[in-house]
Amino acid sequence: MKKTIVVITLIITLICLVCIAKCFYKNDIPPVVKSYSDYNNYHEEARKYCKSKKLNTSYYFLIDLSVHSGTKRFYLCDFSKQKFTDSYNVSHGCGSFFWSWDLSKTNAKISNEKDSHCSSIGKYIIGKRGISQWGIKINYLLHGMDSSNSNALKRTIVLHSWNAVSEKETFPDGTPEGWGCPAVSNESLKRISAKIDSAKKPILLWVIK
Repeated sequence: MKKTIVVITLIITLICLVCIAKCFYKNDIPPVVKSYSDYNNYHEEARKYCKSKKLNTSYYFLIDLSVHSGTKRFYLCDFSKQKFTDSYNVSHGCGSFFWSWDLSKTNAKISNEKDSHCSSIGKYIIGKRGISQWGIKINYLLHGMDSSNSNALKRTIVLHSWNAVSEKETFPDGTPEGWGCPAVSNESLKRISAKIDSAKKPILLWVIK
């Protein structure tokens, strides 16, 4: 009986400490708002990559995990207009932190290893549409094209929506963290899926940090 009480007390104490850490672990410095031109080098490489791989050459998606997770950092990049034509909140992997919290909102851990619960950087080709248990119940396979994200299919890393992800920016709070999938709000995925499904060629999704 005493051991049970001690264990329960320790668990409650741990939860309280984590809650306190969550309250204080906030970066209240306003993030720098980035523009299309801040990524010119990426756009140029993406344009060449899309052409060489016979992908969609009108637009591509770019996720910048170096940006605070409570701000919109998933961009629809239009090559011809040379601007972002839409942007979305997106989750990253929680790693060793608690699932659905936001403890690594300013420092997403990166890994390509199975069960790491981390996001992977690199170029992905957005693949087949499937059925999801999350959000609006659809997802898209992500084919990792680099050594840094080559295990995407094995890790079941997909693009999907999640009810926990806000449509609006949440800074200084972050976006809830999952197990490595780029998850967006339900409304965001409706707009994203419209672009994916209407494209005649596969689309590039590039995750950077």
